[in-house]
Amino acid sequence: MPSLSVPTVPQPLHVSLVAIPEAVVSTLSGIFDVMNAFAMTPIREHTSLSAAPFRVEIVGMSPGPLELASRLPITVQRGVDTLATTDIVIVPSLLLGPDGWRTGRYPDLVEWLRAMHRRGALLCSACSGLFLLAETGLFDGVEATVHFGYAKTFSAAFPQVPIQPERVLIVCGRHEELITSGASMTWHDLVLYLIGRFTGATAAQGVARFFALQWHQDGLAPYMIFEGRSDHGDVAIQVAQTWLAAHFSVANPLEESIRKAGLTERTFKRRFTGATGLSPIAYVQRLRIEDAKRRLERTETSIDEISWQVGYEDPAFFRRLFRRLTGLPPGVYRRRFRIPAYAQPRVGS
Repeated sequence: MPSLSVPTVPQPLHVSLVAIPEAVVSTLSGIFDVMNAFAMTPIREHTSLSAAPFRVEIVGMSPGPLELASRLPITVQRGVDTLATTDIVIVPSLLLGPDGWRTGRYPDLVEWLRAMHRRGALLCSACSGLFLLAETGLFDGVEATVHFGYAKTFSAAFPQVPIQPERVLIVCGRHEELITSGASMTWHDLVLYLIGRFTGATAAQGVARFFALQWHQDGLAPYMIFEGRSDHGDVAIQVAQTWLAAHFSVANPLEESIRKAGLTERTFKRRFTGATGLSPIAYVQRLRIEDAKRRLERTETSIDEISWQVGYEDPAFFRRLFRRLTGLPPGVYRRRFRIPAYAQPRVGS
């Protein structure tokens, strides 16, 4: 991610926050409020800014009331056909239906996005907003991030866009004008980045304090749940995966899984890696660490004991592996993801 810089663009910058029926109201309204914070809160008093740096408008295919994905109505303030230029375009989170994303529903909007990019606008997506932006073709061959829960669906729809769903924020493009943020609440990182980029780090820090926003500096790996690929069609490997899901903590689980698959060791390793995308040992490691994550979240069991429960006799090795796969040491992971004491159910209540 580029470092936050001093503003170089005349202010106020016009921000077009795109609303379509698939948009998620919480992301859209959150971005709207935070980027308007300088006009609505005392934040600007603690900066050198003489005026609000952003003017945010909710834009869409036509002005007026619009029901979003959660069936809550919002008001589109301006139709894109009346907007010849803008400085920043943000597509908020989109809620995909059971059939995924159907391309071609918004051709005029996609063409408007292309036009804004040609005229110098930044194109930004929060979470799954990348599905709409990807239709422009501007992200072909460009690194991007998207909600990890939609990663497979996105790759199937837009295989030409390389995604890294474990990353929080990716800034690309010749002029750093193609910006994507990852899962759900990483819209915090997106807006703080934009505020810092155009108004300076002090203003971004002030906004973060006022709204109690957090940078996701450890990435998204700690939030991701490992689910081994099972749509490969290799029956023998599927048998082994099913057995491993229930017996990953036993000593030498690969020996038994090879026997269950009825293959030679060499053939098993080759077919397993081809089917799942992971070597057998890497697959077992992820199953064990995923189980350890649940134990850290839900129990008071010591880290050394959890190491043994999931199949590792050497706690030091377990700690190193846990940090490598999740980005956090086990103790830090526990503090971050366990239910805090003030939210625990009270005995007898």
